[in-house]
Amino acid sequence: MEWGNYSTYADFVLLGLFSNTRFPWLLFALILLVFVISIASNTIMIILIHVDSRLHTPMYFLLSQLSLMDILYISTIVPKMLVDQVVGQRDITFAGCTAQHFLYLTLAGAEFFLLGLMSYDRYVAICNPLHYPALMSRKVCLLIVVAAWLGGSVDGFLLTPVTMQFPFCASQEINYFFCEVPALLKLSCIDTSAYETAMYVCCIMMLLIPFSVISASYTRILITVYGMSEAEGRRKAVATCSSHMVVVSLFYGAATYTYVLPHSYHTPEQDKAVSAFYTILTPMLNPLIYSLRNKDVTGVLQKAL
Repeated sequence: MEWGNYSTYADFVLLGLFSNTRFPWLLFALILLVFVISIASNTIMIILIHVDSRLHTPMYFLLSQLSLMDILYISTIVPKMLVDQVVGQRDITFAGCTAQHFLYLTLAGAEFFLLGLMSYDRYVAICNPLHYPALMSRKVCLLIVVAAWLGGSVDGFLLTPVTMQFPFCASQEINYFFCEVPALLKLSCIDTSAYETAMYVCCIMMLLIPFSVISASYTRILITVYGMSEAEGRRKAVATCSSHMVVVSLFYGAATYTYVLPHSYHTPEQDKAVSAFYTILTPMLNPLIYSLRNKDVTGVLQKAL
């Protein structure tokens, strides 16, 4: 439908990552390589956790869910971007943009909540090891996973219908490589400041709630580790938690920059670079960080090979 210069339910044009680079096919090859490594490493992680009984613990069950989210997360964005570059098109239908927008928000939100709840698992393992089997039973693990997926789904169901109901300007050109909220709102022909404020508050809450759980858990962990008399126990505790903290820092840092930092502090090109980092690189880095710093995973992988 169109009213003057307003239009809705029309196709969009994704300007993408390749349009402003001097070597688009080199960037294409790098992104393809990252995508393949990400899918392969996360799939291997899931298979190893599933088939080896030594990894049948709550921590690795949650890690397998993180790997599943990363596979779906990167698959929502990268395949279309690569195919568009090969066939020389940039169009995305309104339905396709809506679906991509919803899946991106749901998976990103689910990963936020899961990373926050995973810190509780580390807290129980280090601060209450004798009660760990009871506090992190199979039922509790399933509740954590369901809560993470539901939290992400609520984010997708709340923001997607509102974002996509705005009338968009006739150009329909999204200066981005996927249908992300800030890039879509720039196309709106009406004032979206009230919605942007509400979305800003929503994003703050989505970051604040998991971050509060992480902060509280790791404060208790640091106090417990500081009080440990054995150097070996202290080393194992730090090694176990450091991988999780690295992943949390990468994911939360990039999201804070994109959604919390005022727009006046970053340019569209900087936005693209940061988004490419947490949508393309982070899903590849997560399994590598957890596996390379974890003797259980490396041991199982060596045995499988």
